[in-house]
Amino acid sequence: MPINQPANQIRLTNVSVVRLRKGGKRFEIACYKNKVREWRTGVESDLDEVVQIANVFVNVSKGQIAPLGELKKAFGTVEVVKVLHEILSKGELQVGDKERRHELENTWKDIATQVAAMCVEPVSRRPYTVGMIEKAMHDVHYSVKSGRSAKQQALDVIRLLQEKQTIPIERAHMRIRITIPTPNANKIKDRLLALTQEVETQHWSNEWQLVASIDPAAFKRINELIQCEIMGGASVETLNSAG
Repeated sequence: MPINQPANQIRLTNVSVVRLRKGGKRFEIACYKNKVREWRTGVESDLDEVVQIANVFVNVSKGQIAPLGELKKAFGTVEVVKVLHEILSKGELQVGDKERRHELENTWKDIATQVAAMCVEPVSRRPYTVGMIEKAMHDVHYSVKSGRSAKQQALDVIRLLQEKQTIPIERAHMRIRITIPTPNANKIKDRLLALTQEVETQHWSNEWQLVASIDPAAFKRINELIQCEIMGGASVETLNSAG
């Protein structure tokens, strides 16, 4: 006589489990192996390619699905997709010791690589090698944070190295090209120039075109200023990094 599986149970195999404790309850989702890291680093954005099944579990290994009432109480919603997104973003990936070490090593190397790509030594403007960044990370006792992307952690490392003055380091300048119709350029030109580090070229015709180096932190302010002041026809392009 066949044994029927309870309706609130789904058996899954060969999965990576992401777990989040919230509202005093444990919630889990079943993901494809190696896809959680790709989601968190932005390589993968299709939820269907990450989650094996669009259900929230209290225990993946036992196939026990979380009741909707518990989702509502803990997450304030019964929309499963919203809950999946939150667990993917904030939950802890359940991995074995060997897999965890491998994951941490990969993330560590990725962080150091991104810091080296984004930064220079301030006086010489020369880039640091990945090995030099890794040594500096060891010197400040940096530890990889689960649940944060390598890009986010690279920015954390830059701030930490600057605070500790472990090595002289700053963000490499970004090269941009700004193009604005001439009738509108005069009212905004001086404010834009004040946000640049070094002007390479300015050209006037039917348009004002500026090529300059800026601090990467100024890029958002430049974009916002142009969008606020210029009603169409203006553009900002990023060129290759300077320095």
